[in-house]
Amino acid sequence: MFSMAIEELAQQVGHYLWPFFRIAAFLQLAPIVGTQIVNPRVRLAIAIAISLLVIPLLPPMPAFDGITLDAAIITVQQIVVGLAMALVLQFLFQVFIVGGQMIAMQTGLGMSQMIDPASGVSVAVVGQFYLILTTLLFVTMNGHILMIEVLIESFRTIPVATNGLSAASIWALVTSPSWIFSAALMLALAPVTAILCINITFGVITKAAPQLNIFTVGFPATLLLGLVVIWLSLIEFTSVYEKYFYEAFIRMRELIGA
Repeated sequence: MFSMAIEELAQQVGHYLWPFFRIAAFLQLAPIVGTQIVNPRVRLAIAIAISLLVIPLLPPMPAFDGITLDAAIITVQQIVVGLAMALVLQFLFQVFIVGGQMIAMQTGLGMSQMIDPASGVSVAVVGQFYLILTTLLFVTMNGHILMIEVLIESFRTIPVATNGLSAASIWALVTSPSWIFSAALMLALAPVTAILCINITFGVITKAAPQLNIFTVGFPATLLLGLVVIWLSLIEFTSVYEKYFYEAFIRMRELIGA
């Protein structure tokens, strides 16, 4: 009877422990929840609540055999899968932060920096503005619900076992940062091109009227026109964000083989 009780206890521990590791690792880097604004205790409580809700819907888990090599490998695999999935979603937000940095540097607004409360790093105000818009649109489009849905789906495509992400998934994750720079460049292409045309115009004016102090006139004019260009670029911001939003979730599903 005692041995049966131990086996049942090990089965129950494994049934709740392995999914919790993946969910907690995912929330550690997930957008909004994984930022420094959210208290770690709150994040832990959310991870426990989600685990208790979704575990009855998951397939059977391997039993927990104590501190063994297989248990350690399974634990590491669940943490890696959770972090990798959250990292793909973070790439979506980095697209707009990097795009905002590119626009800020070309418009002269790059000198305006502020501390991002979510990451604790100093970023340009334009990038922070885009990050706020991206966060609001992410919640508006139910991104927080979709990411939990894909997380639950990952338990069916990547079952809890000693094997985790495939080589193709790892390679796709490694090459994903190139998508950040290409997408950010496409996001900033129109505003940067407009500022380039404005700078060329000031160059022609300087050539035609050498007496004009271009630094006195051009710098504040570039700042003002840069703000106008950013304002005009917001007209298509929602459609651009929607495109990258769905692309990020497609990459996330491809990562887990869905």
